[in-house]
Amino acid sequence: MLLGACALTLGLTVAAPSAGAQKLEQGVRSEHVLQLQEQLSDLGYFDAGLTGYYGTITKGAVRKFQQAQGLSADGVAGPATLNRLNKKAKAEGETLRQLAKLIHGEARGESFEGQVAVGAVVMNRVHSDLFPSSISKVIFQKGQFTAIDDGQFNTKPTATSYKAARKALNGVDPTNGALYYYNPKIATSVWSKSRPTLLTIGQHDFTR
Repeated sequence: MLLGACALTLGLTVAAPSAGAQKLEQGVRSEHVLQLQEQLSDLGYFDAGLTGYYGTITKGAVRKFQQAQGLSADGVAGPATLNRLNKKAKAEGETLRQLAKLIHGEARGESFEGQVAVGAVVMNRVHSDLFPSSISKVIFQKGQFTAIDDGQFNTKPTATSYKAARKALNGVDPTNGALYYYNPKIATSVWSKSRPTLLTIGQHDFTR
């Protein structure tokens, strides 16, 4: 169980993947892939967990969209595919907002590295068999994050929280694979304290 040090309407614009500058394909991990998955999900082509990782399921969903739109069905989201997708579905960026809100609620008093680290824990969980394979489901899994339980998740995130969320989505991981973290000064969980510490960033000890 995690114990954070502390725990939308920012007016920030969520930009859709640029049709002229982006080519998303299998193996890419980024905020743009996450937005692509959200758009495909809204259109009914993607029914798996939103992860920000372009794997075989995302490739298959892109291919189905391309086939339906009369585009070359290669499973690669190039300029033509992204341009058509952006016309069909608005990029809301809700999952990015959720990750930024969690980071703000859990680590707004930490350094930028510490905020990225909290986001990285979420992403590490998404890619672990021990947790749900969806960013939203990891965030809202019962009893896992203090900010969800005490309502600090609902405080307004900052631009720094968004920047940290994007870093984590793009694969930056200062924790080297941590799945848990806690504040040793306020933690009461014996289970948390019993786990070997990988590293400490600010007020948080990160563990596997």
